[in-house]
This record gives sequence, structure tokens and C-alpha cells, in this order.
Amino acid sequence: MTVPDPSRKSVLVIDDDPAVLGLMDEKLTDGGYTVLLAQSGMAALAVVARTVPDLIMVDALMPGMNGWDVCAALHDDPRLSLVPIIFMTGLTETEHVIRAFEAGAADYVTKPLRLEEVMARIGVRMESAARIRAAHGALDHAGRFLLATSQAGDVLWATPQAGLVLRELSGPGDAGAALSLPTPLPAPGSVLMRHNVGENELVLTLVGMSGPDELLLRISRQPLFPQRILQDRLGLSAREAEVLLWISRGKTSRDIADILKVSPRTIDKHIEQIYNKTGLSTRAAAAATASRLLQER
Repeated sequence: MTVPDPSRKSVLVIDDDPAVLGLMDEKLTDGGYTVLLAQSGMAALAVVARTVPDLIMVDALMPGMNGWDVCAALHDDPRLSLVPIIFMTGLTETEHVIRAFEAGAADYVTKPLRLEEVMARIGVRMESAARIRAAHGALDHAGRFLLATSQAGDVLWATPQAGLVLRELSGPGDAGAALSLPTPLPAPGSVLMRHNVGENELVLTLVGMSGPDELLLRISRQPLFPQRILQDRLGLSAREAEVLLWISRGKTSRDIADILKVSPRTIDKHIEQIYNKTGLSTRAAAAATASRLLQER
């Protein structure tokens, strides 16, 4: 088993021809890449089950799983959604090229391989994928866990953290399964799905359309009992934590009184106790503190 060096970009080459594998192994190694080789589609799937390469090259005509089948299988794995796939083919008819793109390829090269052109295409595709990964990482860092699906629910891509949460939603053995989306779709901002996992609720929200057949979704993990978090972290009573939770959601004292079926004066007393116990002095500071604690959780 070849273990990729984390300091080097890795390329998986899939081809049933040992001569092509040997040629690409030598050229890519000289180019500073870690090379992973597979002589069949099934062998390639076994490789990606153990490690995620930075780029994949796949031959079109192979016995068993052909290149289009392999490309489609790789494209269905959410872990590989940002890994560019370059199709290698001696078939130059437009229909074959279109079929490769439809299966999930990002680019194609023709055989016999012109190695300098191949290396240039690899460099361009890796640079583009790195920019996309950086953008997705920035979204994660900002707390925007986003993913895109087709209208049929097939996952097209996901930011890293969204992918982790998505696997909780799908289950460990079903990570590549399509999401069950309602039809017709509701308006942007609507919740499409809620699912309880342990003490958390996973919430899938429709952001909008990002392409002709691409839905942009936001996935979030919310505690089922957020008031318990505030109670434990701030040393509040159960009712004080409940009042603070509603404050963090923008409710006025009168609103909270109506929700909890008590008088506004009682709510004001709870708020005074919250200030005394937390050292906070304003409603805005209390709301911000509660929101931060819940986000950290």
C-alpha cells in the first residue's frame, strides 16, 4: 500500500495498461507528486476508500468498470466532490467527451498522451481545486456549512464541515446516498429536513438555486436543549436559562412573558438575576454571550 506524503500533492492514475501506469508514475514522481496507481476501476475504489487524492486520472476503455462508470462512482462519493478528475481517452468524438463531463470529469486528455500537456493540465486543475477548497474552508470558519445538491437530492459538493455533519445525517454506511428533498421545493430560507442525532438536531435549510440543477443548502447542528447549556455554563436556574435563551433570539420581555405565561415583571426579575450571576450589564451583552456559548457548543 502506498501512503501519500502529506507534504506532496497526490495523483491517482487508473489505467489497465501497465505501460501507461509506468510512464505516468515516472513523470509524476519527477514532477514532485505522490503517485497512486490502480489497474482497474474496482482497485481504484479500494484506493480512495483508504485515502483521498488531490487529483484523479482515469482511462476511458478498461475491462469491467469502464472509465465512465468509474468516474460516476467517484463523483457519487461526497469526500471526492472537490477532487478534479481528468479523463484519458483515445476516443475524440464529441459524444464521448460530453459523456465524460456528464459523469463528473473536470477535463480530458487524448491518447497517445502528450506528457507536457498532461502535466500542465494537472497543475491548472489542482490550482483551481485548491482555490475552491480554500473558499470552502473560509465558509466553514465563518460558520457557513454549505453543500449543493441536484434537485433529485444527489450531493454535488460540500464544505468540509458540512460533509462531516452530512455523514451524521446520512449514517456511517450511507454517506453517498441522495438526500430526500420535498417536491415542490419551498421558498428559500425554508427548513427542508430536521433529524435528531444524540442531543443535537441537524437542520437542513434551502438557501437558493446556484445553478440550473444545483440547489445551495445550509446544514447546521443545533442542541436539542440549548437552555441546559446556558444553565450549566453560566450557573443559572432553569427558568433564568430559558429567559436568556429567548433574549438571544431577539424576544422582548413582554414577548417572553407571553411565551412563558408569566408577568413581564417576573421576567424583569429573572433578567436582573441573570445580570447579577453573569456580570453582564446589558440585554445586548447577554444575548451575544448566549449566542456565543451556543455556537461553541
